[in-house]
Amino acid sequence: MYDDGLFIHYTATIIEHMGGRGPRVATAARRIYEQWATNHHFEMYDDVADVLANLADQGLKIGAISNSHRSLDAFTAHFRLSEVITTAVSSAEHGYMKPHPSIFNSALERAGVAPAESLMVGDSVKADIEGALAVGMRAILLRRSGDLPQRIPPGVGVIRTLFELPALLKTAPD
Repeated sequence: MYDDGLFIHYTATIIEHMGGRGPRVATAARRIYEQWATNHHFEMYDDVADVLANLADQGLKIGAISNSHRSLDAFTAHFRLSEVITTAVSSAEHGYMKPHPSIFNSALERAGVAPAESLMVGDSVKADIEGALAVGMRAILLRRSGDLPQRIPPGVGVIRTLFELPALLKTAPD
């Protein structure tokens, strides 16, 4: 279940580990959590817009699933991705976080596609990759740092940039 208290507590813990003390820590943590929802605090990776536009031009449906309280409609509008993102599901709006199957199934249903004809690209083995595989989707791990986790599920490809994705999709089984 999505619980904003979890994120606020996590943020407060970081503040405390940095030396913050007292009742104002909780207030600061809540303000940070609220500001985290504002899209102007973020920059998009250089590869995202071009690759997503290219894939959408090829007729692929693009979706976004995020363990966030951020409005994904506002996010896609802010980054001018509304034309390429077919559907978006945030955990705060949905009620469950990745890797819960329902958030993946909700996105698939909204996009009108079956799990077997879908692919999840994500940076978390547990939340993104294992969550997608559990509902029957294929998955690709995006590791921009190049550092690989100790365990990657069998059949999961790894890319360092989204620019690698189109070529990988051409070689993927139908």
